[in-house]
Amino acid sequence: MTGKLIDGRAVAAAIYKTIKQEMIVLKQNHNIIPTLAVVVAGDDLASHRYVNMIEGKCREIGVSSQIHRLPSSCSQEELIELITSMNQDDQIHGVLLQLPLPALIDEKEVNSQVKAEKDVDGFHATNVGNLFLGDNTIYPCTPKGIMRLIKSTGIEIKGKNAVVIGRSNIVGKPAAIMLLNENATVTICHSRTKNLKEHVIKADILVVAVGKTDLITSDMIKEGAVVIDAGTNIVSGKITGDVEFDKAREIASFITPVPGGVGPMTIAMLIENTVEIAKKKCK
Repeated sequence: MTGKLIDGRAVAAAIYKTIKQEMIVLKQNHNIIPTLAVVVAGDDLASHRYVNMIEGKCREIGVSSQIHRLPSSCSQEELIELITSMNQDDQIHGVLLQLPLPALIDEKEVNSQVKAEKDVDGFHATNVGNLFLGDNTIYPCTPKGIMRLIKSTGIEIKGKNAVVIGRSNIVGKPAAIMLLNENATVTICHSRTKNLKEHVIKADILVVAVGKTDLITSDMIKEGAVVIDAGTNIVSGKITGDVEFDKAREIASFITPVPGGVGPMTIAMLIENTVEIAKKKCK
């Protein structure tokens, strides 16, 4: 068996096509152009690259973007004042606070200032609570993208054994809850898990989001499993995931490449969330 690649770029392209159609309706019927405001503070190069990618994709799709780039010397009060103004601006539908923030700023406190209904990243306590309750909410972008990739394979999630490796608030935990809400039987593994292979080998659906090259070797993967690699590592100047890809592909039924798998979906889901918020405003 050679696993089929789950092409994140192709799935994202289909999503963008739908978004463009929805935006035509929003403009024609309600004179609304979905608008995303992004705040990035400090000198983190990865953050600035990511924000530049968001800005470029918004321009390509036709979503309006407002990018606020602040120096590392900015104060917490300045950030909160900026976010408050965005919360009050009816022309802004989604607000993204790009992390990390400068060292002396309380990320949790500042992030909590983003109004729940504009929290395009799905990190507000209200949105997280709705996720855990199984209610409709703004879903965090990377886990939402992971679920779309899994569903793109056509497999039924209900009743499957799903193993999520990683328990971050950004990917691991919400991905596990979203799988649980789809009626999978979910196991969460992490750095303190003993006998990792014993858990992973049972997975019909495996999601890995740790950031450790080749953490998951081919002998740990169940025959026919769906493998979603959300890890990002730099090895000898190349981007790699957390899964031993070439050998794992010989065992899995479907597998995401790195790059080109989960990565393209995160920005697609960010833009989709922005458009969905704009649509809710119409209702």
